[in-house]
Amino acid sequence: MLVVGLARTGVATALFCAARGARVTATDSRSETEISEAIGRLEKAQVTLELGAHREKTFLEQDLIVPSPGVPADEPHLQAARAKGVTIWSEIELAYRFMKGRLTGITGSNGKTTTTSLVEHILETAGMQTILAGNIGTPLIACVDAMTDTTCTVVELSSFQLELIDTFRPNIGVFLNLTPDHLDRHHTFEAYGAAKARIFENQIGDDAAILNADDPATTPYAPSLPRVYWFSRKQRVAQGTYVRGEEIVFRQNGAEEVLLKVEDTPLVGAHNVENVLAAAAAARLAGAPASAIARGVKSFAGVEHRLEFITEIAGVRYYNDSKATNVDATLKALDAFPGRILIILGGKDKGSDYTVLQKPLREKTILALLIGAAAEKIETEIAGSVAIERAETIERAVEIASHAAQRGDVVLLAPACASFDQFQNYEHRGRVFKNLVKQLATQGAGATSGKG
Repeated sequence: MLVVGLARTGVATALFCAARGARVTATDSRSETEISEAIGRLEKAQVTLELGAHREKTFLEQDLIVPSPGVPADEPHLQAARAKGVTIWSEIELAYRFMKGRLTGITGSNGKTTTTSLVEHILETAGMQTILAGNIGTPLIACVDAMTDTTCTVVELSSFQLELIDTFRPNIGVFLNLTPDHLDRHHTFEAYGAAKARIFENQIGDDAAILNADDPATTPYAPSLPRVYWFSRKQRVAQGTYVRGEEIVFRQNGAEEVLLKVEDTPLVGAHNVENVLAAAAAARLAGAPASAIARGVKSFAGVEHRLEFITEIAGVRYYNDSKATNVDATLKALDAFPGRILIILGGKDKGSDYTVLQKPLREKTILALLIGAAAEKIETEIAGSVAIERAETIERAVEIASHAAQRGDVVLLAPACASFDQFQNYEHRGRVFKNLVKQLATQGAGATSGKG
């Protein structure tokens, strides 16, 4: 078998298969020095390495190919292998064939990490044996050995992982929302949505599908076979969770059960109410009682890099939303605050339309600080809606913001872009931002003191 790409998922897949006696070859277009960290473990496991370039001959000789999520499904060597009849699975498909217990899978354009973390936290609060895995950080395949028949595995699923499944089937599947993202990879919005919707493809009658009743882009993907549940901030649903006055209610077979009050949700922003509704529905269907859901939501600390409050310096609050890697996530971040925002935008463009930011920028922000490769495109598309400063780097953006912000303002990193132009990933970008802000606080933040 062949593993393509030796980032976190590829390494875990290669080691998993080698440990089970498979003859594994792993290929990566990067050089040995660029992936030196993993080479020792792979060689010890007797994985054959082909580095520096992919070789079509190697692809054509395989029985099974497992590409890492970062490798496009239409990569030319994969297309050639597919044409020859070689089986191509994503890592989650391979892991699914070995896993035990029950599986809750969560996908969507935004909110996946928060919702996945919250579901797992609620189930753990309810006393269940849980595993948190997937696109959130730990590959599903790396968790297989820890699973038992009573394990509740909660997995965050990306479109990249779902587009190459075959039999993968979550007992509970959640589709949070759908907005344009990864169009550089999927090419069309329709293809992107179809990849996400594969989460329901293999579900059977006893399974549950949970969708956002308020999102017209996802409602058409409601499947016919599993039981369908909805979540909504705006309307009563036939089955699922919804907001009734100040309460979050779970409705099933005509009976209604109050789970908690909306004000007990510790996360800021209307979009996080939606995430709580989705998580509450998934947790309830997984067997968590209402009391555990209430305790779990109240005690949830949030997710790093997701509207994460860093500190307040001289009356200016700093928030890290580095995981806002698309325009819709940035819109949600802006919606979470009443106004007077200094926002840091930019990074690697994913074929996004930034013109939709104009109205909220005009209404909510006082300064946009642009960084990274997409800065020029963003400036062109938001021109006239807000004062713009080309900061180029996140270091310079924080410096400018610290001088410009006044007491009561919010400095928000919500880039609307991927991070790969200047950072390893969005986590790296978020950590750099947090460190810069903490340095600012340590220095006494003289630049912002006395303003307002």
